Amino acid sequence: MRLFIAIPLPSAAETTAAGLLTDLKAQQWPVRWVRDRGLHLTLKFFGELTSDRVDAIGEMLAFASSDVRAIGLSFSATGVFPDWERPRVLFLGVDPVPELELLQDRIERGGERLGFAPEGRPFQPHLTLGRVREGHRLPAGWRTTFERGDLGDPFLVDRVVLYESSLSPAGPTYTARLEVPLR
Repeated sequence: MRLFIAIPLPSAAETTAAGLLTDLKAQQWPVRWVRDRGLHLTLKFFGELTSDRVDAIGEMLAFASSDVRAIGLSFSATGVFPDWERPRVLFLGVDPVPELELLQDRIERGGERLGFAPEGRPFQPHLTLGRVREGHRLPAGWRTTFERGDLGDPFLVDRVVLYESSLSPAGPTYTARLEVPLR
């Protein structure tokens, strides 16, 4: 099973992100877009694991978020990985507020104690919108269409979820294995 920890979006934020995604899909760029349903903010990706690791990860997640309050977030700007000259991943950024960074750091450190390698690069909170298809480039002028300034209202996130990701030709399906409320 493929596992990761993420924050699901509240309804209003999901509507904002899905609206942006709908606008971008209309551009017909060579991009594999994510589905509107299931947009999330990944905090830690574990990869392919055996089912006997689920309980330990769940305990670590509960401990890491035990005294964390609901977190106010905002979308910051659209962006790309690795850079604007050769984008591979298109994303919607999330402001890196201290409470979010602390929660992610606790999860990262908890994962290390369970034997999972740390990410190896600084945490950059974002929602993946799509991936440029292998061997393709985005058309001239794409950046003007992609960059956005008005990205909706702030929103409150009140839970962290351990998800299982099942891959299929139609794209991944996410199943919540454990939800941990934020106080």
